[in-house]
Amino acid sequence: MRLKLFSVFGLGYAAGMLTLVVARWATGKLKPPVMPAQEAQAATEMVNGSPPPKVAVPVPRPVELDAEPSTGKLAMPLADVDPTKLTSTFAEKRGEHPHEALDIMAPRGTPVMAVDQGNVVKLFTSKEGGLTVYQFDDSRIHCYYYAHLDRYAAGLREGMLLRRGEVLGYVGSTGNASPNAPHLHFAVFLLGPEKEWWKGTAIDPLPLLRGR
Repeated sequence: MRLKLFSVFGLGYAAGMLTLVVARWATGKLKPPVMPAQEAQAATEMVNGSPPPKVAVPVPRPVELDAEPSTGKLAMPLADVDPTKLTSTFAEKRGEHPHEALDIMAPRGTPVMAVDQGNVVKLFTSKEGGLTVYQFDDSRIHCYYYAHLDRYAAGLREGMLLRRGEVLGYVGSTGNASPNAPHLHFAVFLLGPEKEWWKGTAIDPLPLLRGR
């Protein structure tokens, strides 16, 4: 008898709860659980027998180096040198060859600084230029050539980024320069489409150093 009463009470309680749920759903007070769109699609496709699609994970962009474009005016490669007081040596002859560069006289060991921002593309020792540095600007339009160096700056290596004003080497007289006349041989080349460090059209550096 007691078991029958418990059964009747249980059935009545279940029926009452079901009625309450239906009533709340009908009045909008009870909403169905929201499934994210990607999970809902994956669940549907799993029911249909096909595997869920792979969700594309956004790849963060690489951090770009803080680099300012060339302003059109080159910084002086030697400190405390006024470019307006220099004389162009671009058209002079050196033996049977045109000079196509600017010679800046300075005491041996004077720091030589990058005239613009760009990467070192070649460290080279030649019979004529001695210890040299070839640097491309950020746009890879110009090549800057520093020659007759006494030594490189510590840690200088090919591929490294040089910022404007950063020391790359020191004035010397290596190569065919006179030991009694240390100086920086500085040249600028307009690169061709091949971007070859040893080939380009020479440009007079002095107007660029003067901001023209």
